[in-house]
Amino acid sequence: MTRIYDNITSTIGNTPLVRLNRLTKGLEAAVIVKVESFNPMSSVKDRIGVAMIDDAEQKGLINKDTIILEATSGNTGVALAFVSAARGYKFMLVMPETMSIERRKLAKAFGAELVLTPGAEGMKGAVARAEEMAKEDPKYFFVTRQFENPANPEIHKKTTAEEIWRDTGGTVDILVAGVGTGGTITGIAEVIRKRKPSFRAIAVEPDASPVLSGGSPGAHRIQGIGAGFVPAVLNRDLIDEIIRVKNEDAFETARKLAREEGILAGISSGAALYAALG
Repeated sequence: MTRIYDNITSTIGNTPLVRLNRLTKGLEAAVIVKVESFNPMSSVKDRIGVAMIDDAEQKGLINKDTIILEATSGNTGVALAFVSAARGYKFMLVMPETMSIERRKLAKAFGAELVLTPGAEGMKGAVARAEEMAKEDPKYFFVTRQFENPANPEIHKKTTAEEIWRDTGGTVDILVAGVGTGGTITGIAEVIRKRKPSFRAIAVEPDASPVLSGGSPGAHRIQGIGAGFVPAVLNRDLIDEIIRVKNEDAFETARKLAREEGILAGISSGAALYAALG
């Protein structure tokens, strides 16, 4: 039986759940990780990349002359870049200059144009610059606005949550997730909480920028989470607990995940896992 996908975006999702074994010795709870690196661009952000463009297409908001624009710390930009390339759109991303060189190169490989903003301004600065650009030429720019786009949490309701529920047979008790846009934790928690009222959702944020905890935004090194403001798509009513993670703990846990479990993941994944292992 042949199995050929119509295009690369059709391969997004249905990523595996993997039980951790060595890092969890001594723990009573089973710790399961959803390995989103099985997505085409190795990130959970691939899901919202295709979802936001699908939504814009369905609503007639973009055409082949449109320049898709987004402010991003990296992975959403890479996701939008490869989806735009596959669909024939031009894409431009605005990101803080402190984000990784690797992400810049990945986005450029798909033909994306890159605009850098001062690192000290964080994601707020990148978002502001993207909005300024869109106002300067609204006829050609379409801003996907990941931090407030309903298509963001919606795709996690339709796919990520359903995959977790299906693959655990409904036995999932707790979700631990980093908060960047807040779309992942919001979408998953909304679906599973309705089916299992005892389900708990734990949000993870950088200790150096504890905005969700009521603190002040600050510079940190956990790329992908901790935007420095509370995103519009985040439903805080679904969050049961917030855990702050230090830069070095996120880095070290990501290294341990690779060395002891054979799973290569990023810094924000390291932060989430550190919180889960608690």
